[in-house]
Formats: sequence, C-alpha cells, structure tokens
Amino acid sequence: MALSPGWGVTKPAFGKAWQVIAARRAAAGRLAFGAVLATVALSMPAWALSEIKPEEMPAETVEPAPDPGGVPAPEPIQKSPLPAPTMSPPAPDGPVDTNETPEAPGAVDTDETPADPGTVDTDEEDPGTDDTVETPERPDPDGPIPDVVYDLQTLPAPVRKMRELLIEAAKTGDIEALRPLIGVGPDITQLSLGGIEGDPVDFLREVSGDDQGQEILAILEEVLSAGFVHLGVGTDEDLYVWPYFFAVPLDALTPPQRVELFKIVTAGDYEDMKTYGAYIFYRVGITPEGRWAFFVAGD
Repeated sequence: MALSPGWGVTKPAFGKAWQVIAARRAAAGRLAFGAVLATVALSMPAWALSEIKPEEMPAETVEPAPDPGGVPAPEPIQKSPLPAPTMSPPAPDGPVDTNETPEAPGAVDTDETPADPGTVDTDEEDPGTDDTVETPERPDPDGPIPDVVYDLQTLPAPVRKMRELLIEAAKTGDIEALRPLIGVGPDITQLSLGGIEGDPVDFLREVSGDDQGQEILAILEEVLSAGFVHLGVGTDEDLYVWPYFFAVPLDALTPPQRVELFKIVTAGDYEDMKTYGAYIFYRVGITPEGRWAFFVAGD
C-alpha cells in the first residue's frame, strides 16, 4: 500500500525509524527485568559464604536401598565433617643439645665380666659320662710277679659278694641285670678308659658283638672265672683285679695258664698281645668295700 504524501517521509526513512523504535523497546524490557531481580534480592537476607559454619550446614544423608524382604531399613547414616588435621611442629634448624653421650654402635654395657672362652664350667656333673680312670698301673714287668689267687675265700666278704652278683647277672643273658650293679654319680663303674656318654647299659650293648649284649655278658663271666691278683695293697688304688693276666707278663705264662687265657681270647688275639707286650683285653676291678670299680679293655 502506498503512503500518502501527508506522512512526509519516504519508505527508506520509515525502515530506519522502525529499527530505532524496536531497539528502545528491547532496552526498556531489560531495565524492567533487572528491576524485578533487584527487588527480589533485596527482600532475601544476605549471607556471606564465610559466615556459614560447618555445623550449620545440613548433614548429607545416605538413604539405604529398600529391602525387598520387607525388613525395615536401618536409620540413615549421617556423615559428619572430619576434624582438621594436626600438623607436627617443624624440626628445629639448629643442632639439638642433649646431656646424654651416645654409645658406640658396637659397645655393649654389661655389669658381668665375660667368661674366658677357654674356661669350661664343671660344677655340674654329667651322670652319663665317666671320665675317672681307676684302672691300676700295671706292675713292672721286670719286677716281682704278683701272686695269682684262685681261692675265693681269701677275698673280703664285700668283694666276694659283688663277684657273685656280677656272675649271676651275666648268666641271666639280660644286659639290664647289670644296671643295679653299675652305680651312679662318683661311684659309677668305669666302662671305658676314655669315658662314655649316655646310658652305661646302652654302651655295653653297643660294644657287644650282638645287638642284645650277650657276648659282653659271656666275656664278663669268663673273666671273673679266672684267677685274680690283689694290686695296690694299702693305697688309694687298692683293688682286686680279674683276670690275673693283666698283671703277669705274657711271656711268663705257663702252659696251663695259657689254656686259661685261651678261654677268654683267641690264639690270634694272643699273638697280637705279644706284639704289644701285655694283656689288653677286658678286666674287672672290685674295691675292698665291694664296689664294682671298672670293666674295661684296651690300654
């Protein structure tokens, strides 16, 4: 439609005027919306973030999942804020002054004087070990030959009794029958020149040619059945010793005496002993008080 000449404006001028009007209306709308927001903000109390305390903040709750079985759900778990961490004070920059003198790294302070490593404490005695050598010294082969005795009635009663008990125990065939006769402590029978460790009866069983100890019992009986000699009369080594071959030189034995010897040892053993120069097989010693002093072999 054509505008009448009465408007006094042309079409291009009309377009610019319309744009100015639209811009003014938009600015007025924005001012009105800002006024509304300001009015709402003024009606609410103002809170600074720094003024909101942790305890005033609502606790966060965790709602438990519903139980399909119909069991009532537990109370919600409330989470409380953790306390602030405690910081340890920084270590001083300067040296620490202490009144204690540090010990050397390898020093050990003890009130006891260390024992000499070469010293052995022998206050306690091992009941299973016999280190006492009670066998008497052999008589001088160049000296007089001791009297060989067969008469058992010449023996003191305690010696004769012990001999009988040893023979009876040997005849049982049970090596344990010797246990009551061996003794204990300082009176224990010497069963080896170098001493033993452990049980004395077990030792005799081990040195026997069989696993029951019956060979050693047979040797003990044969030794006690031979003649004997009385050595060290009136001394601390006063002993009655079987067999007498221990105190008689082998080259001085008579034919009947060598027969007695072969009841105890073999001819091969005899030849070996001749090379050594003395009888070195088993012998028995009994004190005048009737104690079984030793049952040993060797030299």
